[in-house]
Amino acid sequence: MPFKRPTLTELREQNRQYLSSELSGVGQLLRFSNMGVLADVDAGMAHLHFAYLDYIARQATPYTSTDEYLAAWAALKTVYRKNATAAHTDRYQFKGVAGSHISAGVILNRADGYQYRLDNEVVTGDDGYGYGAITARLPDPATDITGGGAKGNAPAGTLLTLDVSVAGVEVQGVVIDPLTGGADIEDEDLFRRRMLQSYQNPSEGGGDNDYIAWSLAVSGVTRAWVKRRIMGPGTVGVYIMCDGDDRTNHGLPVGTDGISSNEDWGAPKATGDQGRVADAIFAVQPSTALVWVCAPKQLPIDFTISGISSAGKTTKAAIEQAISGVIFENGSPDGKGLIMISELQYALSSIPDAAGYVMLKPDQNIHNQPGRIPVVGKVEYV
Repeated sequence: MPFKRPTLTELREQNRQYLSSELSGVGQLLRFSNMGVLADVDAGMAHLHFAYLDYIARQATPYTSTDEYLAAWAALKTVYRKNATAAHTDRYQFKGVAGSHISAGVILNRADGYQYRLDNEVVTGDDGYGYGAITARLPDPATDITGGGAKGNAPAGTLLTLDVSVAGVEVQGVVIDPLTGGADIEDEDLFRRRMLQSYQNPSEGGGDNDYIAWSLAVSGVTRAWVKRRIMGPGTVGVYIMCDGDDRTNHGLPVGTDGISSNEDWGAPKATGDQGRVADAIFAVQPSTALVWVCAPKQLPIDFTISGISSAGKTTKAAIEQAISGVIFENGSPDGKGLIMISELQYALSSIPDAAGYVMLKPDQNIHNQPGRIPVVGKVEYV
């Protein structure tokens, strides 16, 4: 049976009634009387004690703990909150006079003020072009509590400007390969979910849940699925998504599929986001498995809805958000499970202004396909 915590008003009233009943001849306590003030002070202290006990109760279990207590509960299962990571690219292009030197550590600015640092010295070639690797400079957590890692991701073609001019080099350059790998400090709810998953699924020496947990421990990775024998006997496939970063690839990982760069097996090596996950798994996986980390291909699902063609933009946006939520929760590239029409209809029925709709397409449950991640396609109103 749940405990009903009394409010401050209730505690004050209880104290006043108690004093009035226990002291003879006092009568009704006046607002500023000594006994009235004493009753209110005592009620305030009791309210603080109730608040502290409530706080202790929340921190006493992994399911409701927060902040440093959540981190402590998670550490018991060797699960740690993911720090912000900086975006990086190996190919940034400078242009200038042949033979010009650009020193390592030079700062580059994006149009919105986000900064990057040159990782290595660059010398422009005979054609006037020079190429170097750059890494984002994470902002001070005191000014950006998210860590600012995801903001550093940027597509190929992004223009950056030298913070301080360099002799013989044009001020503006261009990103050749996308800036990827940037991720914010892990959200507390996602951190708690990973911790609870670890408590609920003890290590099994290389079971599906182990590969999922190892993948989710990598910064920027938000979802993961396992596909056994993806490339034949002895292989394990891991599909990943990086939903926190929609700047470059709509949540899909940026990189190429393959195995860890630490593997000596003659197979393609994963790069980018896939490479980071493959290398992280390599350090903890069973020695007999050959792990492939892959990006799923999008599987657009078109919808045709009748009966509400005159609905406003707000209603249509709510409908598409509801559809996207159901697909996000139930779609997977491991070929298991399905997206049920009943769940889509239930989600739409919760939107007040969508009353009277009829879903014409799809008209049957949507089965997940191996290697494909369902996404919302075209939503048509007729």
